[in-house]
Amino acid sequence: MRALLTISLLAPCSIALGAPKPEVRKPDEVVTYRKTEQAELKLEIFRPAGWKADDKRPSIVFFFGGGWVGGSTRQFHPQATRLASRGMVAYCADYRVRSRHKTSPFEAVADAKTALRWIWRNAGGQGIDPRRIVSAGGSAGGHLAACCGLVAGHDDLKEGEPVFIPSAMVLFNPVIDTSPKGYGHDKLKERYRELSPVEHVHGKTAPTLILVGSADTTTPVTGHKLFAARMKEKKRPCELIISQGQKHGFFNARGDNENYWETLASTENFLEGLNYLKKGAR
Repeated sequence: MRALLTISLLAPCSIALGAPKPEVRKPDEVVTYRKTEQAELKLEIFRPAGWKADDKRPSIVFFFGGGWVGGSTRQFHPQATRLASRGMVAYCADYRVRSRHKTSPFEAVADAKTALRWIWRNAGGQGIDPRRIVSAGGSAGGHLAACCGLVAGHDDLKEGEPVFIPSAMVLFNPVIDTSPKGYGHDKLKERYRELSPVEHVHGKTAPTLILVGSADTTTPVTGHKLFAARMKEKKRPCELIISQGQKHGFFNARGDNENYWETLASTENFLEGLNYLKKGAR
């Protein structure tokens, strides 16, 4: 990383006037990573050209947003398509939500951790490097991605397996603070600290990129600033990019797609800095 802590303030701008619509393709394969009482949970896999099962490629897994209530894996199909085109193996993970499965954020966190562990366990046949697995997601999905790297417990461990955390985190306006000042306190109540990422920053936290809008009233930027400050205290790499005037969900592929391309460019720069993507290959 270029610095232990970077906070950027981006004014509203266009990466290119009339930004193009992102390419979106279907997954190359869909596998079951967990069977629960409510549903079989799937991973959608996007592979790069020339992929082989014995490769050692970096990978990234995306968790969709929706307040732990709803949402769809399709949310991150554009980003998964793009990063697969640049050589990563990308996954979009389903998980249990209240509207479809009558479950809570605690089950969602357990599912997310199981998804990451499935990828880690199966790294050999998946053609990926088990030391370079990135967790990513937006809003509640960003919360799950962060919990995978921060919150202890909620793991489906086999005997003798080590604790696993992702090697990096890419978080799009994530639920980072579940206190009354943040988001989700009404769902977690007195247990909110158990799943509040900002309360669990530790000395081995993976390098983290956070992308948030200054006008986000759903996941207020004050929580992201506090998280970045605590990462600095622990001397852990953290890049916080605050896009001026942008609201919750600004990173999604929609409208003129300019914010999508801006946040994707920041994601690619971050991954290039970790040597997970080749520079100058866009």
